[in-house]
Amino acid sequence: MNILQFPVIVLNFKCYREATGRRALKLAEIAEKVSKNTGVTVIVCPQFTDLRLVAQSVEIPIFSQHIDPISPGSHTGHISAESVKDAGAIGTLLNHSERRMLLASLDEAVERAKQLNLLTLICANNERVSMLAASLNPWAVAIEPPELIGSGRAVSKVKPEIVSNTVKLIKNYKPSVKVLCGAGISSSNDVSAALKLGADGVLLASAFVKAADPEKILSDMCSAAQHYL
Repeated sequence: MNILQFPVIVLNFKCYREATGRRALKLAEIAEKVSKNTGVTVIVCPQFTDLRLVAQSVEIPIFSQHIDPISPGSHTGHISAESVKDAGAIGTLLNHSERRMLLASLDEAVERAKQLNLLTLICANNERVSMLAASLNPWAVAIEPPELIGSGRAVSKVKPEIVSNTVKLIKNYKPSVKVLCGAGISSSNDVSAALKLGADGVLLASAFVKAADPEKILSDMCSAAQHYL
């Protein structure tokens, strides 16, 4: 399943208060407006309790922030692939640095997602883990050095070699797997730098969610991405 146009901008709402409930819906509506105005694919990743509300209200792609490697049954407190798909998600993040998974569990989660035609975006903290992630044949891998997440210091500028090396390794090994980068992405210049390095898109959170003017921030980023459509 590969229905999205690249480059993509993925917005992780995390569990920020600014992206909870009706606030999540407002941010998703902003993302939809900017996406339609620019033609750039924008994916939003709301909290689990907001998935259905957001998915029923906007037309842009919705990802969950995680799924567990389980089948429906007696798994109290877990998140099943079936539940996020039923809520309207078309894909899921996996292995974010704030929700890391063991390799065996990650493999099972990817397989569960594939059984339901859910796209998987695996986060990885370095080139080696990125290659392991790519070996699972996900839709995409996002290279995100954890020390730069939320720092405002973009990986595409501070550690560009991590992005370019990951792109080269994965494209040579698994050409079908898309490569995104995240961590510190905060401006249109950061997006341009990432795409110049060969990334197929970017993943960000606080720079959009906590912005005084999230529409302007995202519009600027999408304008930068338009040059790579």
